[in-house]
Amino acid sequence: MIPLTSLSKRFAMVFVLTLTCATGWSKLPTLDREQAQGMLESVASDVRKYYYDPKLRGIDWDAQVGVAKNAIALADSWDVARLDIAALLEKLNDSHTYFVPPPYPIREDYGWQFQMVGDRCYVVRVRPKSDAEAKGLKPGDEVLTIEGFTPTRVSLPKIEYVLHVLRPMSGLEVGLRDSAGKPRLVNAAANVRQTRAITDLAEMTGRDTQVLRLEHEEQKHLMRPRYKELDGELLIVKFPAFFVQDIAIDEIVSKARKHKNLILDLRGNGGGPQATLQRLLGGLFDHEVKIADIVSRDKTTSLETQTDRRDSFSGNLIVLVDSASSSASELLAKVVQIQKRGTVLGDRTSGRVMEAKFYPHQTGSSTVLFYGAMVSAANLIMTDGKSLENVGVTPDQLVLPAPEDLRAGRDPVMAKAVELAGAQLSPEDAGKIFPYEWPAQ
Repeated sequence: MIPLTSLSKRFAMVFVLTLTCATGWSKLPTLDREQAQGMLESVASDVRKYYYDPKLRGIDWDAQVGVAKNAIALADSWDVARLDIAALLEKLNDSHTYFVPPPYPIREDYGWQFQMVGDRCYVVRVRPKSDAEAKGLKPGDEVLTIEGFTPTRVSLPKIEYVLHVLRPMSGLEVGLRDSAGKPRLVNAAANVRQTRAITDLAEMTGRDTQVLRLEHEEQKHLMRPRYKELDGELLIVKFPAFFVQDIAIDEIVSKARKHKNLILDLRGNGGGPQATLQRLLGGLFDHEVKIADIVSRDKTTSLETQTDRRDSFSGNLIVLVDSASSSASELLAKVVQIQKRGTVLGDRTSGRVMEAKFYPHQTGSSTVLFYGAMVSAANLIMTDGKSLENVGVTPDQLVLPAPEDLRAGRDPVMAKAVELAGAQLSPEDAGKIFPYEWPAQ
């Protein structure tokens, strides 16, 4: 097993070339190579102009851009050229600075999901009727390797970036350890759906628009807050993401005010807009609270809550987090800890906390390719003087599901939170409160 620690040259040339070899090689035409060089220059310029640290963390950026340019000159395929661009931005080791390449005209669903629990990676869900299910993958199986590489807290986000953004695949070879402790190697095919590549927004058809609208509506549905009332005095809110309107935040606070206890489940919450964080935190305090200092290239500003003191929730607060909680959800959990507003329960968070902006670009004439760069515009320094980037939030109480809990669909984390709120709920029943909703294929 090979530990994967960074998108270094070794990662670019070993991991990604391993993934792309299954699709065969093709010589990169001169025009395509020139387009790749143009993409490199555009995203490198974005970083040079807008990255929050003008010293670029001590990296000789021009020299590294030169290395990437030489690599693209020798690239054998679009896949390799894309990786050379991505590897350049990865040198900053910044969770919110990365290359967004032209998307492949496919939608892939691997049929199973994996996640870090503590310092081990496990299968957490398997889609019914998928090839993964047919091949015997089960929740609770430990993931030892993905395409020969060992998933860790550092490497897993990079692996996911490759598999979902840089090079979606038709299937994965996965090394597993089952409940009996037996290791095995499984090849599970993905469900791959072909889509139409959008190369000119002016040429989008009504069907294209309808597909995008339906996908957007589905995402809104999956990211909606969900509620469970227990014993009349406890409200549990499953909050999957901060990409919601103000009215949804106000509804959470309004419902919570009718209860003595609130469990805010931010497990798997990847964050979202800063204003949503400010509004939600404002509903959890009866006074203005400083969240963090926003340290950008040329100034430092204070990020504070948006508070209507008449309508805040003043009861007992419990916040649930896990290794997939990132960005705004981490900031909320840390503010709750620093201000001693409530109890944070679960697993250590991802440590992916920066303020970033997307810079879009396009290239080509007859065929237009849309791409861009996400660039960190600021670091966020908490009121304890520390950044959460690459550190995360350590819960007040570390509570992790065991492999047998994952297999049985039990949720001991939620059960413990309910107990702290003065109620009772078995881990079995806790696992049924918010059934997982698979996106449509």
